[in-house]
Amino acid sequence: TLGTQTDYRDGEAQTDPYSPEYIVCSGSVPEILALATLTWGRGLPAGQAEMAIIDRIREKRAWEAALPPMDSPSNIAERLKMMEAMERTEWAHREEEIDKLQKVQLEVFKKLLQRQEENQNELNTVRLRNRWHNYQKAREEKLRKIQRDCALMLRKLIAKRKNWMGKLERRDIIKEYNDFSSQTYAPLSRIGFFPDNNSDYYAVKNFYLNTFVGLCELEKYAPSSLFPLKIKAPKPKCTVTKTGYVKRSGRLQAVLAQVHQALLEKKNKAKEPKEPPPVCEKVESPVPKPPTLILEKPSIEEEEIDLAVICLQKLLRGRALQNMIFEGKEKHLDLIQELRTTHALQEDGQLLLKAQKQMTLSLQRQRDSQMQQLSALERDLATIEGRALANMLDFLSKELVRLQEEQKIHALTMLADRQRRMREAEESGRRQLEESRRQEEDELFRQARERGWRDCRQTIDTYLEDVILSSMDRTAEEQAREEVQKRAVEINDIAYEMESRRNRLQSEEIVAELVYNFLIPEAEKNFMRERGKES
Repeated sequence: TLGTQTDYRDGEAQTDPYSPEYIVCSGSVPEILALATLTWGRGLPAGQAEMAIIDRIREKRAWEAALPPMDSPSNIAERLKMMEAMERTEWAHREEEIDKLQKVQLEVFKKLLQRQEENQNELNTVRLRNRWHNYQKAREEKLRKIQRDCALMLRKLIAKRKNWMGKLERRDIIKEYNDFSSQTYAPLSRIGFFPDNNSDYYAVKNFYLNTFVGLCELEKYAPSSLFPLKIKAPKPKCTVTKTGYVKRSGRLQAVLAQVHQALLEKKNKAKEPKEPPPVCEKVESPVPKPPTLILEKPSIEEEEIDLAVICLQKLLRGRALQNMIFEGKEKHLDLIQELRTTHALQEDGQLLLKAQKQMTLSLQRQRDSQMQQLSALERDLATIEGRALANMLDFLSKELVRLQEEQKIHALTMLADRQRRMREAEESGRRQLEESRRQEEDELFRQARERGWRDCRQTIDTYLEDVILSSMDRTAEEQAREEVQKRAVEINDIAYEMESRRNRLQSEEIVAELVYNFLIPEAEKNFMRERGKES
């Protein structure tokens, strides 16, 4: 009831299933040991591919059981044929697996390319939509500006059309004061009037209310009856409990009392007699208003006369200014002549100024040439930077291709690793079968040896025969060794003589035979092994 402790974990947190230890009985080879290399996530739980591998292992075991024994040359030849056919079928099966994996990879690549193309299309549509919205906003803003400028120009044209003759108009003060949109009531800020600057002009500023000194003086002159205030708390008109809570019945009584009092006041007002209207009442006459000034409109002739008078006034003022300038010139003629003489003395200074001007022009030309050199240098630097960027981008593109090829090679290595694990699983099953068979043969040999020692003992004659035969074999072996050594010495002498007589062509022929008979087959074997590993 409190808790349990087990060797197994819960299924929710299970990561790797528990694999118990096992013991194989002698003389038995369980079929499930062929799957000992499979682990959770790598072949387990078994799917369709793993079931196909298990079927192939079973077929391989049946084929191994059907192989003929190696007791005769015909059986050996038949066994070699069967093994070659089995190897060809295994290679065909591996090629089919590689084709399937390549097809799966092609499908994955197609899906990835399709998804990338869809994402790119969505991105292009979003960019086009944003670009279209930006152009629409710019178009609307341009149209709004054109409309605003059009309204402004129309207002200007209307204002010009009102006085297209260019006549002077007198100020109509009465019309300005009648029109609340005129400059009198709402002057424009471009004229120089800013109403916010004097916004507190009409605010009430009282010395006795806004300052402490004014408040003190106001207290001095105010009567003393204003200051002592007596405030009495109102007594509750309804029943209150000890805790100060008003009961619901008391609240209802207070509300009813207020309603009753309001009804009584209304009745009393209705009963009061109305006062009779006054019969004789003096009506005061209003104060008469002063007569309004009426400004008569001048005639066209008077306006022309006024304009002519104004023009004449301008001419007279200009002539008077000319006369004043002429009189001043006559008065200060000596000073003017003195200034002219000093100006003649300043010709050397003017020459210096010309020299300085030429110097500045030469400096400016030098600066322009330096700027041209700098621009040429910047252009060269830009070309060098562009070349470096192009090389860098080329290197990055090649690096991308290399990474893609590396990923492909990694996928092929993973496939090869998977095949290696499968082959190791098959080899482990085959090895266990061979070990069990070897154990059986050892047991048979042991039993046969014990039976031979126990049943048939050899006699002394056979022992002597064996000793004689062994001595004969030993002497024959020694004689053969001596003859072989003699033959070797003779062959060695002949070889040295041939080596001394041999020319270059014969040595090259010997080297070619060695290469053709030993090195080339060995290189072909290594090449085939490497090719098999890569595939």
